[in-house]
Amino acid sequence: MTSVLPTTVGELRAAGYAPRGVKAELRENLLAALRAGRDPWPGIVGFERTVLPQLERAILAGHDVVLLGERGQGKTRLLRTLVGLLDEWTPVIAGAELNEHPLDPITPESKRRAAESGDDLPVAWRHRDERFAEKLATPDTSVGDLVGDVDPVKVAQGRSLGDPETIHYGLLPRSHRGIIAVNELPDLAERIQVSLLNVMEERDIQIRGYTLRLPLDVLLVATANPEDYTNRGRIITPLKDRFGAEIRTHYPLAVAAEVALVRQEADLVAEVGDHLLEVIARFVRHLRESSSIDQRSGVSARFAVAAAETVAASALRRSALVGESPAVARPVDLDSVPDVLRGKLEFEAGEEGREREVLTHLLRRAVADAARSLFAGLDLRPLVELVSDGHPVATGERVPAAEVLAALPELPVLHEVAARAGAGPKDPAGRIASAVELALESLYLNRLLAKDNDDDRAVYG
Repeated sequence: MTSVLPTTVGELRAAGYAPRGVKAELRENLLAALRAGRDPWPGIVGFERTVLPQLERAILAGHDVVLLGERGQGKTRLLRTLVGLLDEWTPVIAGAELNEHPLDPITPESKRRAAESGDDLPVAWRHRDERFAEKLATPDTSVGDLVGDVDPVKVAQGRSLGDPETIHYGLLPRSHRGIIAVNELPDLAERIQVSLLNVMEERDIQIRGYTLRLPLDVLLVATANPEDYTNRGRIITPLKDRFGAEIRTHYPLAVAAEVALVRQEADLVAEVGDHLLEVIARFVRHLRESSSIDQRSGVSARFAVAAAETVAASALRRSALVGESPAVARPVDLDSVPDVLRGKLEFEAGEEGREREVLTHLLRRAVADAARSLFAGLDLRPLVELVSDGHPVATGERVPAAEVLAALPELPVLHEVAARAGAGPKDPAGRIASAVELALESLYLNRLLAKDNDDDRAVYG
């Protein structure tokens, strides 16, 4: 592709390329996407009516942005999608240390090269993926990492300390004409945050007492967890004042959005139906509302993803044990979630020793809620009567799906139950058994969780 693009400043100028600020570039490309009806935020789920409109306004206003929210809300993922709003290719001075526009050099060396070479100054082309830099803020991050420092090698070569060319540039200057994302901003020591003030306001940098006027062109975006303000640090007030927009993120507001997020992000080694993903989504939502869980640390969306992957792994293991193919997850595979994933949660101090009990109870509630939603309006009384008449149906990790179905007589309601889960008569036994087991499990759980008469709970809706 670069072979058809200008390779010298003279060709670039003749082709009509003019310098354009990164914020203007983002604004124009966002407007073009909105006018064309294209989704500027591929892969972002659940923020359509809340976070994304605010972020779009911030970009159109040319504001630096900080996203504030609990862990696992997709803050970093959202910032990474900003790359898609940059031009696919942009011209830079070939061999320059910073991403300087060939028609607008900013470092002393590039200015000298431009003056010496004129229209013959070589031009290179940089892809937009190379114009996004990401830094995880840690307490040991130094000013040199972000802004820069004097390079002792260059000093040893004979340059004076006051020579701008003795500077080794940090991440911020190297992000010139691009986007820099700082994750967990409050983790930066306050003295390091101070070094960002000039960059954000005056767009210059100061190194060891020397002011080097570099008209940096960067979009600074950051993430922070509200809990960080009290546990590990804070964003200093002058720095907060320089961010044009502070946007609060959140977990998915709807069950369907949570299911879509898990389906998108999880790497499933076996088939997991949407009805089981809904159980997981509802389980996570119960966890986020539970007084037994430390809500200050939140329940990450990664928990739901890991739960789905664990359920799929359990199904794959069971298929190997019983010789069943294909591997299809069933409600029995949900039992693996509490033991495997409870270490990903922070419990309140008074819940020590009760972790598994809490998780099992909330998982049962999620199963009952998902079944009530899936089978709304469906008359399950024939199934209730079958179970009440002492017709046992055994299930477990070593019971094949075919045995579960063989233990049941032919009932029209079973076909309706399977159809609600998207399974037809010709589908593998695992898909049908997965839906039937969910119905049976929910009938059992209603006896445990509901105060109403069992027969009243036999018709969902």
